[in-house]
Amino acid sequence: MSVSRSYPPVPLLAVSVLVTTGTKALLIQRSKPPYQGAWSLPGGLVDVGEPLKHAAERELQEETSLALTMPDQPVEVFDSIQHDDEGKVLTHYVLCVFRASSSERKVCAADDAKDAKWMSADELDALYCTPGTPERIRRFL
Repeated sequence: MSVSRSYPPVPLLAVSVLVTTGTKALLIQRSKPPYQGAWSLPGGLVDVGEPLKHAAERELQEETSLALTMPDQPVEVFDSIQHDDEGKVLTHYVLCVFRASSSERKVCAADDAKDAKWMSADELDALYCTPGTPERIRRFL
């Protein structure tokens, strides 16, 4: 059974991965709603029966070609809620953020990522990012 991402009856569980190398973080540009065109951490929905850490590893590889092992637990859990013009809940995600580091500099955007790049915290100010992404990156870099 598939749950609608727009006006969902329950919050949707998702993962994000903050991958760093030196003073740069890996971001992807979203090619689909929500936040189409925005820069974000790689991630996506958790499949039924899939452990969080495996979902984070899968989404990272699908969107950037990086194959990394995640820690057992996320470093942060937060809500991402969007309301429509009438105040109804349009989207509601519960996001579990995992952190990893990589020495691999080559990334390749794939799946629902339009682009993937390593960026410094200073570069984030000029970008359209998903809510909270620049602050999250600065906090962990």
